[in-house]
Amino acid sequence: PGPKSAPVFADGRLFAIGMTGIVTAYDANTGKQLWQKPGTKPVPLYTTHAFSPLVDRGLVIFHVGGDDAGALTAYDVNTGAEKWSWKGDGPGYGSPVVVDIEGTRQIITITQGKLVGVDASNGMLLWERPFVITNKTNSVTPVVHGRTVIVSGNGEPTRALAIAKRANQWVTDIVWENADIPLRMSDAVVVGDVLFGLANRNSGQYFAVDAATGKTLWTSEGRQAAHAAIARSGDLFLSLEDDGELLVARNSKTAFEPLHRYKVSDAATWGQPAYSGNRVLVKDVSTLSLWTLN
Repeated sequence: PGPKSAPVFADGRLFAIGMTGIVTAYDANTGKQLWQKPGTKPVPLYTTHAFSPLVDRGLVIFHVGGDDAGALTAYDVNTGAEKWSWKGDGPGYGSPVVVDIEGTRQIITITQGKLVGVDASNGMLLWERPFVITNKTNSVTPVVHGRTVIVSGNGEPTRALAIAKRANQWVTDIVWENADIPLRMSDAVVVGDVLFGLANRNSGQYFAVDAATGKTLWTSEGRQAAHAAIARSGDLFLSLEDDGELLVARNSKTAFEPLHRYKVSDAATWGQPAYSGNRVLVKDVSTLSLWTLN
């Protein structure tokens, strides 16, 4: 069953990848297929292309392939022509991000066993560091905060890494580490200098951390959710929990401040909702529904 990857919308097009690695571009107005690349069923089927692609400056970037045989690949958004490919590791479950550091635009992603940065213009590897998890399901998307990248996964401590160039070599240094807020599958978000997320401790525990220092500002009571798809809206956090509840919470440095909870599904909700103004599109295992927040 699938797919597991949320598609990306950009400039009137939708870009998507299926369970067997088929990459497709669609016209978002008509649904017409614009171009497609064949996939290969991962062997073993530990990774099922759960990441979302990234669109950047005329390129759409997917990490195709399977176990130990992946290729972080950039395609032309208009034609599907391959522009570059880095074949250093298989894909992880988290999604790539893009950041400008010291004049170099970089694609940063967690693979099945590494954290890597590649040149966004040509796919050349700039730096890498080990990121090994026993079951290979690296599921957390890196968070960019200034010149630091915040990463975690599968119960590991959350760390902030400084990316810099010294003596013409790219290096990564640990700025802070916090073992009290391990992430597993839920991505965290930054608002200002506050990192907000759901740790997998105590059966799901919301937290706020100073993104510059790693100091824990507060943690909620446990048993909040097994998974949450978190987004920011102004000074609010929106968190769709896996049991079908949508939490609206205030960005606070002092305490967990939930404002409202809305029941938006009676089924499991693991997918990222789509927000448009005060409207929310929610996809559960069988239904797509539209909700309005008042």
